[in-house]
Amino acid sequence: MKSVVVTWRCVAVLAILIMGLQGCTPQSTPNQLQIVKERKVLRVGTLMSPTSFYYDHEVEQGFEYELAHRFADRMGVELRMVSRFDVADLFTLLQRGEIDIVAAGLDETNKRRALFRFGPPYDEISHKLIFKQGSRQRPRDWAQVDDGEIVVVRGSSHEEFLRAIEDEFPELKWRSTSDHDAVELMRMVAREEIDYTIADSNQLEVQRRAHPGLSVAFTAQRELKVAWALNDSSDDSLYAAVIEYFGEVRDSGRLAYLKEKHFGHVKQFNYVTTSLFIEAVEQQLPQYISLFKQHAGELDWRLLAAISYQESLWNPRAVSPTGVRGMMMLTLPTAKAMGVQSRLNPEQSIRGGARYFERMLQRIPARIKNPDRTWFALAAYNIGFGHLEDARVLTERQGGNPDRWLDVKQRLPLLRQKQFYRQTKFGFARGDEPVTYVGNIRRFYDTLKWLDEQGRL
Repeated sequence: MKSVVVTWRCVAVLAILIMGLQGCTPQSTPNQLQIVKERKVLRVGTLMSPTSFYYDHEVEQGFEYELAHRFADRMGVELRMVSRFDVADLFTLLQRGEIDIVAAGLDETNKRRALFRFGPPYDEISHKLIFKQGSRQRPRDWAQVDDGEIVVVRGSSHEEFLRAIEDEFPELKWRSTSDHDAVELMRMVAREEIDYTIADSNQLEVQRRAHPGLSVAFTAQRELKVAWALNDSSDDSLYAAVIEYFGEVRDSGRLAYLKEKHFGHVKQFNYVTTSLFIEAVEQQLPQYISLFKQHAGELDWRLLAAISYQESLWNPRAVSPTGVRGMMMLTLPTAKAMGVQSRLNPEQSIRGGARYFERMLQRIPARIKNPDRTWFALAAYNIGFGHLEDARVLTERQGGNPDRWLDVKQRLPLLRQKQFYRQTKFGFARGDEPVTYVGNIRRFYDTLKWLDEQGRL
């Protein structure tokens, strides 16, 4: 996701000045920050969506959830996520004082700025007009959108934008709805139930993993700032705390880490690759799904299946020029070590690959937590544990964090360059390959999880 350029030093100074003014002004009633601390609960409104907040096996997850959870921890209070499917409902709750903050990946608009106060921008998105690939000729601008209707969410910034261009394009057919959220509208486009919708770029990137037919006609708006929203009041205490918090997570690298964790793998999209994967899920996976479940052990069988697809496209007789073979593309020494007699036997290959991947996980230092632990193990499965360690040592020498995948994946490609690999224990390696490898598996895994949750596996 594109970084937002913010002068954080100035922002931090502003926060200190605001808090200083608060301290100089006698107050007969507690301010917003004091109220939150006395209540011991921070109430954060959010949208139930893959990019903001969702439940995974009844556990709260999501980019906005993690950002808000860290903010609540910083204040020493509990976090209560108040989820809705309609952004208008969130703003109503904020106006009524029933929530303290709206954290839902929302872009600032003129209308919203007139009613609410926004914290520092922490991301930047664009709005895309999307349609189903192959369903119609691609329009290049609004004047060419004359063969269908655009449907957007009522109360969204997309609706606000369409109202703003009505006079310029009076023939444009569009409507807003409160019956569906933005994700549902994208899926309706994919099923050709509606002609067009406008989508936030980050949400579109996630949805294309399961719906590769979603195609971009053109970009409607660019460089839209994303920020938390608060009530616009004379009480600056909570606002100042938000300003200070985002300066901290930006400077510490935590913001970049969370973006990598949730979205680092979705930027690269290939229509053919994604379409072929979904086709393979429907036609080939049913033959082997029971084996993945049987031999996954403590692993997520969907991750194991994703590894296998990346390795062999679920072809049990796959053979590479380097001599690795089978569903999990094992080398002969690895196969022998894992007790695999025939690498071309699907069950033996899957069992051996699962045990070998578990061995890689066990070799990763215990202090490294998931998901980084899994991404490191995947890289080791691909390039070898020794080369991974070389990249981690190189990362530390260059001032990065050797326990963070975001930092190490930036150094792995350096193992191709003599000036760097001559300093390492195991020498030259095609270090760019595990970066691509891990990214592909993360995308396949996300798609399998979504299909499984939809009951399609």
